[in-house]
Amino acid sequence: MRSTVIILCLIALGVALQKGIIEIPRHWAPWAPLHVDDPITPITQLKLKRLNDDRDACLAALDTVPEGELRYTPLADYSPTASCPLSNIVRMQSSSVRFSQSFMASCPLAIAWVMYERHALQPAAQEIMGSRVSQVNHVGSFACRNVYGRETGRRSEHATAEALDVVGFQFENGQQISLINDWDDAGNAGEFLRAARDGACDTFGNVLGPDYNAAHADHFHLGMRGFRLCR
Repeated sequence: MRSTVIILCLIALGVALQKGIIEIPRHWAPWAPLHVDDPITPITQLKLKRLNDDRDACLAALDTVPEGELRYTPLADYSPTASCPLSNIVRMQSSSVRFSQSFMASCPLAIAWVMYERHALQPAAQEIMGSRVSQVNHVGSFACRNVYGRETGRRSEHATAEALDVVGFQFENGQQISLINDWDDAGNAGEFLRAARDGACDTFGNVLGPDYNAAHADHFHLGMRGFRLCR
């Protein structure tokens, strides 16, 4: 009897959705296209993962960034080395921030970055540091290697350009902070870096920093694999 009631309720819900009686907001609807300024929900990372194998939908999501607020170049699939083929990638040149250098990124990583920047990084910068981030300093995204550079083991996210390593930030008011110098700061710099890490967990699959291990003492590893691993 109970199962029958559940089935009838699901049917009624499906009919209501189909006829528009009930509308699910786009940011809560798994089937709806991803827009970078939509509120971030638990569905956001699911949508990002769905774009791994859908280049057209991924580029369409990037194109929801307002005109003039993002510079990127779609790249054809290629293999920088035989053991590290790259697909569904772009080159990120600038967004609302400058980058210390342009970088290759999987298309979903590019979207995750832009959403992180718009929803978490810049709001935290304005609230805590009193100024927007003007430049993000990083040490790259692509490296054809295994995790920690070991001779054996699984491939790093960097081998598929699915992670970015960020070492510090510059602000419009001239302030500069870095993880290696300011992670343990008891003032605004340390507070901002922790807010920057925590905010990244809503869009990236894994966020690793100085609290994770010594190998990450000087940078945030912002990667796409996993789901809300935040350390």
